[in-house]
Amino acid sequence: MATLKTYTGVCFRGTGFPVSPSNVTNNKNTRNSYWKPTQAAVKSIFHLPMRSFEMKNRTCTEDIKCLRLITAIKTPYLPDGRFDLEAYDALVNMQIENGVEGVIVGGTTGEGQLMSWEEHIMLIAHTVNCFGGNIKVIGNTGSNSTREAIHATEQGFAVGMHAALHINPYYGKTSLDGMVAHFQSVLSMGPTIIYNVPSRTGQDIPPHVIQTLAQSTCLAGVKECEGNDRIKEYTGNGIVVWSGNDDQCHDARWGYGATGVISVASNLIPGLMRDLMFGGKNPTLNSKLLPLIDWLFHMPNPIGLNTALAQLGVVRPVFRLPFVPLPLEKRKEFANLVKEIGREHFVGTADVEVLDDNDFFLVSRY
Repeated sequence: MATLKTYTGVCFRGTGFPVSPSNVTNNKNTRNSYWKPTQAAVKSIFHLPMRSFEMKNRTCTEDIKCLRLITAIKTPYLPDGRFDLEAYDALVNMQIENGVEGVIVGGTTGEGQLMSWEEHIMLIAHTVNCFGGNIKVIGNTGSNSTREAIHATEQGFAVGMHAALHINPYYGKTSLDGMVAHFQSVLSMGPTIIYNVPSRTGQDIPPHVIQTLAQSTCLAGVKECEGNDRIKEYTGNGIVVWSGNDDQCHDARWGYGATGVISVASNLIPGLMRDLMFGGKNPTLNSKLLPLIDWLFHMPNPIGLNTALAQLGVVRPVFRLPFVPLPLEKRKEFANLVKEIGREHFVGTADVEVLDDNDFFLVSRY
């Protein structure tokens, strides 16, 4: 991905020019005069214009720690592959109306990995400017490159995000000491959630790494996908944790001490997910939602979610490759699940539709 370039500008001083005589004729009398250049404004302290200490929305880490329902928000597209901001705004508004407290912008679900950094920061800025007063905006500014993670996080806080989401270096994995150094390079910039998902990164973030990082006052907590026993280990030591698994989040919240969930399913059923996180222990509702959650993750996220939102008429049926829609049989299954749970619990107002293969746009250049 391309790295954003920061424009620094140049400051020139007006002093130091030689004073040059010029001849000015007035009433046939000749006299010497002197021209002085305009004095430029000079600042004694010069710094880059976009740094982490110039945040638009300074947010206390404690304000992030208390969030119970955070949606990893989907990014919709137009047929040419550009962002569909009208559909995006409608989807975020549905989250707010149903009591969601935060959104992850450009995460795995939002396909940040398919965005340029320019797109990524623009979407964070757009979300802050439109919705930042009603919902916490958490920008996924993590990277397997420490340099990129630092730069993107500076940019994200400069445009007003409330917190950053950071993942451990993937593919080009590092040592555990290197992992600590990577996270420490970005932690001081503002409230930070660390995301542990070994199934995607190929490397677990072990508890002793988190314990080391917890010494920073900027660590808001951990999005943990390694299961509820790991969550219990953290919460027993006073570390805030969000479940990263929709199928485990009910038990994580009410049995293992998790603060809440960072959810994919809440894109579809934000009200029911709020009930699950706010309404007390509810195994009946949890059991009712598990078939939908299982369906969502039948193939790697966000394939199922993208297919579902398209069939609900909430987003256009556009996929940025390499993602492609679920096969027809799974699309039919989703329509049946909507009817079983109740259409009124899902986002949007159109009747659920089983789309044909030729209804989808697959975009390879965007």
